[in-house]
Amino acid sequence: MKALVTGATGFIGSHLVEALVQRGAQVRCLVRNTSQLGWIKDLPVEFVAGDCLEKNSLKQAVLGVDQVFHLAGATMAVKETTFFEVNGLGTKNLVQACTEHNTRLEKFIYLSSQAAAGPCPSFGKKKESDPCEPVSPYGKSKLLGEELALSHAQELPLLILRPCAVYGPRDKGFLTLFQCIAKNINPCLTGPDQHISLCYVEDLVRAVLLAAESQTKNGEIFFLSDGHDYRMGEIGDIFAQAMAKRALKLRLPQQLLFGLAFCAEFFAKVSGKPSIMSRGKVREMGCTNWLCDIAKARTILGFEPRIALAQGAALTIAWYKKEQWL
Repeated sequence: MKALVTGATGFIGSHLVEALVQRGAQVRCLVRNTSQLGWIKDLPVEFVAGDCLEKNSLKQAVLGVDQVFHLAGATMAVKETTFFEVNGLGTKNLVQACTEHNTRLEKFIYLSSQAAAGPCPSFGKKKESDPCEPVSPYGKSKLLGEELALSHAQELPLLILRPCAVYGPRDKGFLTLFQCIAKNINPCLTGPDQHISLCYVEDLVRAVLLAAESQTKNGEIFFLSDGHDYRMGEIGDIFAQAMAKRALKLRLPQQLLFGLAFCAEFFAKVSGKPSIMSRGKVREMGCTNWLCDIAKARTILGFEPRIALAQGAALTIAWYKKEQWL
């Protein structure tokens, strides 16, 4: 089996490439810069230079592969339009390259995000059949990517995965929180009643591989998480316990976060380097229910999460310390 992975040098992508190699797959990685291969530089994979924003560069990447795992995307950006260019147009270009140059493709998996669906307005869990109401530019751009991909579902063996917040080794999204707790500070960025879903990267990768093997109709969508309901206030406590720290909880009002996000966006424009903090991210953090229902993934894909937060936090911390990130 030959697989193409976009976003292969990233946090989730590098873990997926490793898992595919371990399964004996021939892996081709679409990379923009062959001198910056990160975690996959020493793996026995094929590198093809290209960019999802340049449609003509994608023909060689999609030729002859059996499966495509589309993980490339923008999670941070200096300009909001970048989200829609990369996550929307980039997805459209890759889909069209597959339909034009690889008619024998067996599976096209698009890794979207729970942000594309938006928060759950009730006290329940968001289901795939619920209307999508993204609250940030990032979420809206991922939904656009879904819609552009789904427009080709009749001619493409397409499957869409919507993971919740993902953490684990190599992740920088939660690193700041771990670093604060290491200094005995537990910042609470939202209200105590916010509920969210989380997923350890190893579980997510297993779900992606199950999806690749599944016999589902084109255009199916699946939420992915570890299946647990976490209160935002307890996540820092679990992290602190895993680090053997007694961290002081520091409540940060949403208005303060918006002010910090505005400053971060300003400096991002000046420096040209995107910041993880943005007003869109603050709007996401202000929503009280980010739970998703994985019953469909359990039933159809056979997905059963194995790693809950306490164990995942311990594994992540051990890796951070080994790599001297903490």
